[in-house]
Amino acid sequence: MTSSDPQESMPLEDYLAQGGKLTTPENAPPRYRGELLRLMATFVDSELAGAAGFADIVNQGPGIKERIAASRIVLEKLDHAERVLAVMGEFGADVSRYANHHPWTARIARDSDLGAARHGSDMRLAVLHYPLQDWLDAVVMNVLMGRAVTIQLDEFSRLSYQPLGDIFRAILPRERRHMELGEEGLRKLLQDKANRPAAAASIAYWRPRVAASFGAAASQHFDTQKKFGLRHTGNAELAAEWARQVDSLLGDIGLR
Repeated sequence: MTSSDPQESMPLEDYLAQGGKLTTPENAPPRYRGELLRLMATFVDSELAGAAGFADIVNQGPGIKERIAASRIVLEKLDHAERVLAVMGEFGADVSRYANHHPWTARIARDSDLGAARHGSDMRLAVLHYPLQDWLDAVVMNVLMGRAVTIQLDEFSRLSYQPLGDIFRAILPRERRHMELGEEGLRKLLQDKANRPAAAASIAYWRPRVAASFGAAASQHFDTQKKFGLRHTGNAELAAEWARQVDSLLGDIGLR
């Protein structure tokens, strides 16, 4: 069976649920297009908002190496957003206006609690509405969110729209490197024992907010995405894997 006519011998949902792939927008029925566009918009908006937040913190880096690392993260997140936005354009999104359509630097009060709820006019993950406090806080957030992003991208790299899955597979090693840069930076900061209380406080602040980015354990939205082959692993399972990795890291660096 080919993606040019997936319904030739079975219903489209069965074809996708069994690992079938689509390769062009023309083959995608309306509900599938809607779910795929939602997934892409969440990724693009999160990358743009994340890049905006790190751009504001670059000059707080304690040295040239750290500022270069933060600048690299900003550059590559914008590049990732552009790659996925190009696919959205093939589905009819207005890519020419997209980058300036929302206030990507906007943040809510530090003590707010959105949970996993959407906020404002864009589709960024709720965690990206909170402000970074200082350099150490930004590093901690990057470490925790970096682990979440790599887990989620590994999930997305297997989705049923092949051109997008190819992009996510290409992006994954770069996002993994962003995570590694954050962990290198955190280990360096923790060499100064005076930074440990602030790091622990930052972890306590960001951990529940990053955890919420995986979504509700029981999700009708996930069930729909799974039916279309856009997701395979449940939110609770992904969140548990993230928590396991974070616990292992924090134990290794003495902050658990």
